[in-house]
Amino acid sequence: MSSVKPFSKDELHDYGPQRSYGREATEAAFLLGGIGTGNISVGSRGNLRDWEIWNRSAKGQKLPYSFFAVSVNDGSNVMTRVLESQVTPPFKGSHGLHPGSVSGLPRFKDSRLSSEYPFVKVEFLDDGYPVQVELEAYTPFIPHEPDDSGLPLAVFKYTVENTGDKPVDVSIAGSMLNAVGFTGEADFGWVTHDYYGQNVNSLVNQDGLNGIHYSSNKLGDSSLFHGSHVIATIESDVTVKPYWHRSRWWDNLREFWDDFSKDGRLTDLGYTEPSKIKPDAGSVAASKSINPGEKKDFTFIIAWYFPNRLKNWDQRKGDCGSDCGCHQEVAKNRYSVRFSNAWDVAKYYMDKREHLEKFSRKFSKTLYESTLPSYVLDAVASNITVLRSNTCFWLEDGSFFGYEGCFDDAGCCSGNCTHVWNYAQTLAFLFPSLERSMRETEFLHETDEDGKMSFRAFNAFPGPISWDVVEAASDGQCGSVMRLYREWKLSGKTEWMTGLWPGAKRALDYACEVWDHNGDGVPEGKQHNTYDITFYGPNPLSGILFLAALKSGYMLGEAAGDHESAEKYLSLYEKGRVNLDKTLWNGEYYVQNLEDVNEHKYQHGVGCLSDQLLGQINSHLMGVGYMLPPEHVRDAVLSVYKHNFKTDFNDHDNTQRTYVLNDEMGLLACTWPNGGRPDYPFVYSHEVWPGIEYHVAAHLIWEGHVDEGLTIVKAVRDRQDGVKRSPWNEVECGHHYSRSMASWGVLLSLSGFKFDMTKSEVEFAPRINKEDFSSFWSTGTAWGVYTQKLVDGKLVKETKVLHGSL
Repeated sequence: MSSVKPFSKDELHDYGPQRSYGREATEAAFLLGGIGTGNISVGSRGNLRDWEIWNRSAKGQKLPYSFFAVSVNDGSNVMTRVLESQVTPPFKGSHGLHPGSVSGLPRFKDSRLSSEYPFVKVEFLDDGYPVQVELEAYTPFIPHEPDDSGLPLAVFKYTVENTGDKPVDVSIAGSMLNAVGFTGEADFGWVTHDYYGQNVNSLVNQDGLNGIHYSSNKLGDSSLFHGSHVIATIESDVTVKPYWHRSRWWDNLREFWDDFSKDGRLTDLGYTEPSKIKPDAGSVAASKSINPGEKKDFTFIIAWYFPNRLKNWDQRKGDCGSDCGCHQEVAKNRYSVRFSNAWDVAKYYMDKREHLEKFSRKFSKTLYESTLPSYVLDAVASNITVLRSNTCFWLEDGSFFGYEGCFDDAGCCSGNCTHVWNYAQTLAFLFPSLERSMRETEFLHETDEDGKMSFRAFNAFPGPISWDVVEAASDGQCGSVMRLYREWKLSGKTEWMTGLWPGAKRALDYACEVWDHNGDGVPEGKQHNTYDITFYGPNPLSGILFLAALKSGYMLGEAAGDHESAEKYLSLYEKGRVNLDKTLWNGEYYVQNLEDVNEHKYQHGVGCLSDQLLGQINSHLMGVGYMLPPEHVRDAVLSVYKHNFKTDFNDHDNTQRTYVLNDEMGLLACTWPNGGRPDYPFVYSHEVWPGIEYHVAAHLIWEGHVDEGLTIVKAVRDRQDGVKRSPWNEVECGHHYSRSMASWGVLLSLSGFKFDMTKSEVEFAPRINKEDFSSFWSTGTAWGVYTQKLVDGKLVKETKVLHGSL
C-alpha cells in the first residue's frame, strides 16, 4: 500500500516554466508535422531526426545530407558550424559514422531544448562562437481548424544575435537530399535505389519564397512513393545550390562545405539534367549583416507532399520491391484535396502565415498561462503529438482513423480500436469534427444489423482481420455509446446525433442481450475487453461502463424522440446501479464476482483493478453524473491509489511487458492487497500504462483527492525525462499510444469543466488555485480562457472566447 507521499507540496504545486533538455537527452524528439501528414522530429541537439513523412512510422530514420548550417564572417575570419550541438555517444557503426550524417563537421559545444506546444526552441551554446543562435520551430496548430493544423510542413526560425563589438555577415543554409523515392539506407550508409532515378531539384523563386522543389520524373501519380518536398526561405538575400557536386566518394559534401565556408554564399553548379540513379542533395542559403547587439531572424520552410498511402491497415504490404509487379491500391491523404505538390503547401503557408502563426501562438499562450502545475501542462500538451504522429491518418473524404500506436516502421494494432480510444479525450476537445468522424465510422460502418460492433474498423478501411475481433468488445462498445453522448453535448449537433442514433440503439440493445442475460443491469456474460482477454461474470470495468452507456442511451433516446427505448434504458440503469453496487462492493473497492477465479484464465477476481472506475470518470467528464453511490466511488478511487501506486519497482516481480523499473514510480494495473490473486491473472495486470494512470489521476482530482492525482501525473512525466524516454512519446502497445490522450482529462478535472452546447452552457469549478485561477477550455464550437480571481473579497469570474462562438 502506498502511504508515503513521494513529493512535497511545493513539488506538486510547481507553477514554474517548462523543463528543458540538454544534448544528453538523446530520447527527446519533438514532432513537427500536421494531423495526418507524418513528421520530422527535432532532437535535443537541434538535429533533424526520425524522418517519417512517407505515411508510416520510421523511428531512427535518418535522411542523409539533411541539416542546417551557419557561417559567420567578421571581416577577418569565416567560422562555419552545423546548427547542432556535438554528437553524443555511443559512436557506433560498423564503418564509423557515414558522411551522410555530416558527423565530422564542426558543431556547437552544447544545446538546450524546451517547448511550449506547438513550438520547440533549441538554444545553441558555444562561448567560442562570435554570435548566439536560437532555433524556434513549429507546425501550425489551431484547435477547431483541422485543415490548417494538418499542413505537411515545418517552419524553422533561427534567431542570430551579434554579441561581439563589430558587424558580422551571417548566412544560414538548409540542405536536403532529394527524398522522393527514399526507402532507407543500405550497406555503407548509402541510400537504397529501388525507387530512385530521374530525380529533379528545381530552383523556384515565387512571391517572396525562394527555394528548391524536389520531385521525380520516374514515379507515377499512383505510386506509393509519388510526391515532392521543398526547402525554402522567406528571406530576400538568397543563394541556391540546387544540385550538389556530382562526383565520386564524398566529393559532394566536400564541395558544399568549402563553398559555404568561403563566404557564406552558395554557387549554382549549373546542372540541368535529372539524376540518373544516385539522388542529389541541394541547399538554400539566406544572408544578412548584423550589427553589434542586434538580432535578426532567418526563416525556412520544409514542406512535403506524399499523398498516397497504402489502402490497408497492414502498411508492411507496401514493402515489396520495385520489380514486384503487384497492384497496390492507394488511399489519398486529406491534404491532397487542397494541394497539388509541396510547393503549393509552402506557398499556402506564406499566404496565410499571419493567421497560422497568430492563432498557434494564441493557443500556446493560453494553455501555458493556465495556473496548473508545470508537469500537468507538460502531460496535457505532450500527448497532443499523438494526433500528429503516424498513429493517426486522415483521408481525402474526411474520414479520420487511428491505430492504437506505432511499431518502429508501421502502425500497430489496427482500426480505431474502440476499447483503447475509449480513454482518449484530447481529440474530442481540440478537433471535434475529427472525433465525430470516428463515431460515424463506428455506428454507420462497424455496427451490424444485430448490433454487434467491430471494435476494429475493418469495414470502413480494409485490412487483415485481427486475431482478437471474433467477439465484440464490451468496454469499447459501451464506451462508443457514451462518446456519442459526449460529441453531442460538445457540439450541440442534435440532428447529427439523431442520424447515428439507430446504430447506437442497436449497439446498446446488443449489449443488453448479450452481456446482461438475466436483465438485472449487471453484465455477466463473456466480456472481451481492452486487456485482449475476456472477463467472465460481473466485474467493475464492464459493469460501470454498461451503466454509463445505459444512462447515456436514455438521454440520447429522449433527444432523438425514441422515448420507448429511452425509458427501457433508464429502467435497466436504475436496477443495475443498485445490483452492481450490492454485488461488487467489498467495503473498500469494486471486485469481480466469481465463485472460482481460476475456472477461467486471465481474470482479476478480488484484485483492486485500476480501471474499475473508467466508466465513472468518463461519466464525470461527459456530464452524465454518478453511476454508483458517491461515497463508494470516492473510497474506491482512493483505494486504487493506496494499493496500486508504487514508489519503487526494484522488488516488483513482473513477467509481462516492462514499462517502469528500478527506482521509478507508477500505478500498476492491478494488485491483490487481500490475497486471492489468480494463478494466471489477466495478461497485463503487473504492467504500468500511462493512459490508465492519467484517468485515475483525473478521477482522484475530481473526487477531491487532488494531491494524490497530481502525484500520479508527476510520476508519469518524471519518467519521460528525455534520457530514459521521450517526453513526446508515451509508449504502451506502440509509440505515440492513443490511450495516453487520457491526459486531457486531468485539465478537465482541475478546472471542473462542464459543458452542454445543446443549451450553450459551460461551467467551471476549479479544484486548485481557486482565488487566482486561469485555464484553457474548449467545447465543440469555441475555445478560450477562463479566469477567476479574488478581488477585494469578491470572486471575479470571466469566460473569454478566443476562437469560435458559444
